[in-house]
Amino acid sequence: MRWWDIDPVLVLEKDLFPEDAWSRGMFWSELAHSRGPDATRRYLVAESDGRVVGYAGLVAAGEQADVQTIAVARDHQRTGLGARLLTELLRAATAFECHEVMLECRVDNIRAQQLYERFGFAPIGFRRGYYQPGNVDALVMRLTTEPGSGPAAGSAPVQGTDIND
Repeated sequence: MRWWDIDPVLVLEKDLFPEDAWSRGMFWSELAHSRGPDATRRYLVAESDGRVVGYAGLVAAGEQADVQTIAVARDHQRTGLGARLLTELLRAATAFECHEVMLECRVDNIRAQQLYERFGFAPIGFRRGYYQPGNVDALVMRLTTEPGSGPAAGSAPVQGTDIND
């Protein structure tokens, strides 16, 4: 993701997460930490026919990474794009030498939970009222790997979709 991707990402963000959408400033702040030798973030966009149809982000701190966001346009859901974005985030976690990846997922987002479970994430707890203003609980999930093995997994490309970082 680059600065010029922020506007189309915000359009998706507001469509998919209307109650708790990230602001322009939040994306700018994340991107500020995604470049250079001291980078601690990795943000990606997926494009199809020149249109941003998905995005994802991860932050790394020590041996732990946190998936910050994964979003796929409604007309590209159920195409494998979410899995492809997650795969790229897990590759980034490996590059950051993280052995544990954490994430929060809305308790009512069953499809996302199933995706994460397919990748080996396991539920470890809840954060009550995490998503505001709707006061929706978050399911906390974790993927742990052996040192040196990394969490990265391979995946086939989604036809007609490019992943850009």
